[in-house]
Amino acid sequence: MNGWRRKGETIVAGFEQQEAAVLRGLVSQLEDMLTARAEEAPQDELAELTGIRTGPTESPDDPVLSRLLPDFHKLDPDNPTREDIDSAAAMRSLHEPDLLDKKVGVAKIVLDTLPRDGGNVRLTFEQADAWLGALNDVRLALGTALDITEDMPDELPEDDPRAPHLGVYHWLTWVQETLIQSLTS
Repeated sequence: MNGWRRKGETIVAGFEQQEAAVLRGLVSQLEDMLTARAEEAPQDELAELTGIRTGPTESPDDPVLSRLLPDFHKLDPDNPTREDIDSAAAMRSLHEPDLLDKKVGVAKIVLDTLPRDGGNVRLTFEQADAWLGALNDVRLALGTALDITEDMPDELPEDDPRAPHLGVYHWLTWVQETLIQSLTS
């Protein structure tokens, strides 16, 4: 990939076959995780009648999903009150379904616009915005899985099992940065 560039009202980039396969694989895995979480939502008869969807009341156990679907209400870890716990559960139940829809939606846009065998990608500004969201989610998920910290070196020893994946993380960061630059130039 040679980076994103702006051509009038279109944002364009070319992806090699392997780059497309890696990105499609990561986005697909993320979409699967988020879809599975959405399917875990409790069935609520009142919600079905009113059209107001509700989601789970508890944070995901999986650290990656927990990072992508953070709490909507902070609890005092030393002294959580019953009222705060109930408020956090209600906030998650009300807002998580929409957040899941948005995250799955941007993932679908990437999968719809990125050719399976690589090639040129041409995006509208709206699609580019969706790509930014999906790239951010993939980077958050991969960064959580790799336990990336701010003080982590750019390269890891070859015997570290995270080393090859860290390269993918850095590449995703670059893809996201060039997309931002093309949108703001």
